[in-house]
Formats: sequence, structure tokens, C-alpha cells
Amino acid sequence: MSAPARLVVLISGNGSNLQAILDACRSGALPAKVAAVISNKSDAYGLERARLAGLPALALPKRKELDRLDYDCMLAEQVAAFQPDWIVLAGWLRLLSLEFLGRFPGRVVNIHPALPGAFPGLEAIERAFAAWQRGVIDHSGVMIHLVPDEGVDSGPVLAQERIDFLPGDTLESFAQRMHTLEHRLYVETLHHLVTQVQSCER
Repeated sequence: MSAPARLVVLISGNGSNLQAILDACRSGALPAKVAAVISNKSDAYGLERARLAGLPALALPKRKELDRLDYDCMLAEQVAAFQPDWIVLAGWLRLLSLEFLGRFPGRVVNIHPALPGAFPGLEAIERAFAAWQRGVIDHSGVMIHLVPDEGVDSGPVLAQERIDFLPGDTLESFAQRMHTLEHRLYVETLHHLVTQVQSCER
């Protein structure tokens, strides 16, 4: 029987997707183990979620004197120390350079709360909601993709799912449905990645 896949999760904030992954690992719905959680923000609540789960929780804020490439090199060393099979970006709000990505080719996964090509970057949920209010769109969605390079939310798509706006939606109600979809789709996609690799190793 294959050992559970090892995940290192990178976060910058609340960590609700991290919590969904932790819950799925604990229940056996995801045949994986979170080896560590790392944040570039010392006060990210996701670090507390990791500590409550008994996991290594590392805060690695970028110091002013450190340039981006040096920071990414340091981050890569910290991640590599946990021997991950996959690096899972779950609300990680820094653009990773090839200094980091080159250490883990084909193994960095990201989630973005929009469909491919739509609303790349920050505040995608808010921007989609504003576009719906203007009558420009009638749906949005969530995608999971690999991160091969420094493109913003533009890597090869692993999964995507549409979500329609509903009459009377508020930003809060729409965001809640988006987060519910994110949590489910991320776990499903990671399950597919992990089991696909495990079946190839048999």
C-alpha cells in the first residue's frame, strides 16, 4: 500500500482551504498528509489552524533587506526540508519566481476563484461580483491549476467548475458559495492528483 502523499501548504491568510484539506486528510477522504504549513504572514490565522492540528507551522515573512529571489530560494529550502510530493498554494498571495518553482517542477498547485482567463490576481470574487452587477457576466467559477512559471493564475488547468449568480445575491452570499465550491473542488482535485501518482507507482 502506498504511503500517503506529503503536502506542504503555503498560505497568507485565514486558511479556510487549508482547513478543508486538513479535514479531508483526517477523515481519509484525501489519501495524503499535510507535512507542514508555511505562511509569509506571521499573523495568518491558517498558522493557528496548523498548530491546532499538531502540524509544523512556520511564519516566513519577507524581510525588507532580502530581495525576491533570495526569499524564494530560502522558502524553497524550507519547503524541501519537509520532502513534499506536492506544494499546495491555498491563499498564498506572493508571486513565486522560478527560483522557487524550478525546485519543484510540475508539483506546485494553486486555486483561483475565477474561471481560466477571468479576473487573474487579487480580489477575483469582488471583481466578478462587480461585473455581474454591471450586467457584464452571469456566472463565475473556480479553477485549480499547476504553477509552472511566473504567470498570474495562468498555468495548466487541472479542474474548473462554474457557479451562476443568483437573483438577490449579495457579495457575502456569492462569496460563501464560492468558498464552499473551492473547498470541495480543491480536495477532489488533490485526490485525483495523489491517487493518479500512487497508481502509477504500483
